[in-house]
Amino acid sequence: MSQDEQLEQLINQTLDGALATVPAHLDEIEQNKDIIKVENPKEFVYGLIIGSALTTGITGLVQIKKELPTPEDQIKIRDLVYKKIPQIRERIFG
Repeated sequence: MSQDEQLEQLINQTLDGALATVPAHLDEIEQNKDIIKVENPKEFVYGLIIGSALTTGITGLVQIKKELPTPEDQIKIRDLVYKKIPQIRERIFG
């Protein structure tokens, strides 16, 4: 399996796991709304999931390559995550 395939698989697995936790995140925000003070819980969770996928992609690539990602690597990770945005938004807002 190529580095790109490994990276895409890692991002897909991360997103699948993160999206499975959406109801729990929304419940947690609702239960702690006085502390968290989020105006739009779904937008907050959306940002949390995107950030998680980007961070996991960077971390995964470091482990695959055994070196820090280049700016081009970071763009590749961003593009892999961003191409999933329609599915992510559907799962959260749909």
